[in-house]
Amino acid sequence: MELLEPRHLQKQGAVRQEAGTPASAKTRSSAAGIERIRELGLGAMELEFVRGIHMSSSTAKEVGKVAEKHGVMLRVHAPYFINLNSKEKEKVEASKKRILLSAKVGEVAGAKIVTFHPAYFQGMEKEEVMEKVIGEIGEMAKEVKRNRWRIKLAPETTGKGSQVGSLEETLEICRKLEGVQPMVDWSHLHARDNGRFKEKGDFLAAIEEIPKKFLKDLQMHASGIRYSAKGERNHLNMDEEGNTFNYKWMLEALHEKRVSGCIISESPNLEEDALLMQRYWKKL
Repeated sequence: MELLEPRHLQKQGAVRQEAGTPASAKTRSSAAGIERIRELGLGAMELEFVRGIHMSSSTAKEVGKVAEKHGVMLRVHAPYFINLNSKEKEKVEASKKRILLSAKVGEVAGAKIVTFHPAYFQGMEKEEVMEKVIGEIGEMAKEVKRNRWRIKLAPETTGKGSQVGSLEETLEICRKLEGVQPMVDWSHLHARDNGRFKEKGDFLAAIEEIPKKFLKDLQMHASGIRYSAKGERNHLNMDEEGNTFNYKWMLEALHEKRVSGCIISESPNLEEDALLMQRYWKKL
């Protein structure tokens, strides 16, 4: 999706789900997606590497040029096949390689962040898991710094309690590591806690938990969502039956708290919900 540039949310925007390209783009290429984003009046797009990193450095460079030409901000979503708490060391190392390769390609394209789902608890004690995950992300952050990349690592809030990624857990990681920032998926948080945002005040309270330094450029996801007692089941369109995520309350809370940043839509209808949110934002 894409969002807002007016008033408090400067540089807001984006449209996205897995494909990484708006459904209405002329082709499925990232360059065509960026051009369509700008035609729609949106301002950001997420490059989706969720099924694998299939973009060469030369293509990434061209994608970056197109994004710069059209004034579209880029982000990267690393593969889903990541578990920094795997009991098998080789799987942890493979996870880190996927994240760092996503970061490398994103850096060439000029992307702001690379986001990822950090890990699974696997029945282990939370304290032990968090220590391990923070250590592994810390090693990656050092590698990013050594390479002098500008792209930031951004662990995402996740939709199930079996995954590392509550708001508290995500913020703990980011507080303890330099150069790491949160990627707040509001819909995941809603599903994770079986309908967390029952009123606008619940969004306001969540924003209060986030350190002010991150609110200056908060990176976010939003979509309709279906959940069960175990958390997230699947994404929905905002106006689809079964969705209880209220995007208006989210936007009103962000506006009241003077949050700046970028929201990427992950609804199945991609740009439609991006535009839906953008139109409401402009009314605030």
